[in-house]
Amino acid sequence: MTQARAITLNALSLYGVALILAAAFATQFILQELPCPLCLLQRILFAALAVGPILNIRFGPRPSHYAMSLLAAVAGAVASTRQVLLHIMPGDAGYGSALLGYHYYMWALLGFITAIVLIAVILLFDRQFEEDKAVLPTTGGAFAQIAVWLVIALTAANVMTTLLECGFGACADNPVMYELLKRGS
Repeated sequence: MTQARAITLNALSLYGVALILAAAFATQFILQELPCPLCLLQRILFAALAVGPILNIRFGPRPSHYAMSLLAAVAGAVASTRQVLLHIMPGDAGYGSALLGYHYYMWALLGFITAIVLIAVILLFDRQFEEDKAVLPTTGGAFAQIAVWLVIALTAANVMTTLLECGFGACADNPVMYELLKRGS
């Protein structure tokens, strides 16, 4: 796999992360379900998962960039597993609504496991790490740059809504309203 193809795959992965973050926002605003602290942690770990692809697009593919995403995916899988285990007892309705029979934290676990597998597979292609002196370094063009800025914007929006939801203290276990908006009224 060439560096250019690796950068394209990294851009596609960023669009995947952006889709996940956008779906989380849709749940929050359309269904009016405020995320719990573990949900917020999973969102931030999806954003952390994007750090490796962003660095790969900016500086070229490096194993260390993939390693950062791999560590974020493992941490995300741990956080998601924790939330799954909190709601595993028979009769527990779970937190939030379900999509196709699974709650969002189960989908997050599947997403993080998928990311771990895909990162491991892409690391098998050593040619992407070779520098080709005849070819100028590429940043992936507009396709990749839009993906980078989309993830950055969605991450910033998540930070802002988390601040509104939790204020400057600890987040409520079962949030029902935006903490900072409550104080203003």
